[in-house]
Amino acid sequence: MEIKNATFIVSNSDYRKCPDDSLPEYAFIGRSNVGKSSLINMLTRNKSLAKTSVKPGKTQLINHFLINREWYLVDLPGYGYARVSKTARESWMKMINEYFINRKNLVNTFVLIDSRIPPKKIDLDFLSFLGQNGIALSVVFTKVDKQNQSETARNVNTFKEAMQQQWEELPPIFITSSVTGTGRSKILDYIESLNTMINNK
Repeated sequence: MEIKNATFIVSNSDYRKCPDDSLPEYAFIGRSNVGKSSLINMLTRNKSLAKTSVKPGKTQLINHFLINREWYLVDLPGYGYARVSKTARESWMKMINEYFINRKNLVNTFVLIDSRIPPKKIDLDFLSFLGQNGIALSVVFTKVDKQNQSETARNVNTFKEAMQQQWEELPPIFITSSVTGTGRSKILDYIESLNTMINNK
């Protein structure tokens, strides 16, 4: 797949105010400061599409971007650490949880994990939440340009081992870098394959 156009449509704090059509949606989410906005901008080749910041917690709403007039890329607030109040974090999680549980257009959720760090409970718990609620997901390891391939492979394998303690079968896994473009074509081709399956039903 090649992205020919990516257009911001709407930001909101309630899944009921999301676009009212039947186009498939692909959500992107991860722990704060995992590089989500940079990854979205890399996928769309639009450096200003998603707002990036050195401070965690830049994304605070459900953001819909229409891709090729065929599907939505959904940018969700990060979970975990961010310099906001506990009340704000709880509000975000309520908003996110309601989106996941109620949004029928959602086809797949890409959960971003920093490839440089060992498995964190918050990531494993979030993946379990999605799995327990029957929400299709993929795991995207970010920032692989910041270490060598053997370090990436070791960290990814460690994360897989942690997941296998709770999962009978692992979801699709992607290795990415927003700097080098690694993983871009694989993620977009995966989305295209899912869209094709939907259209053929």
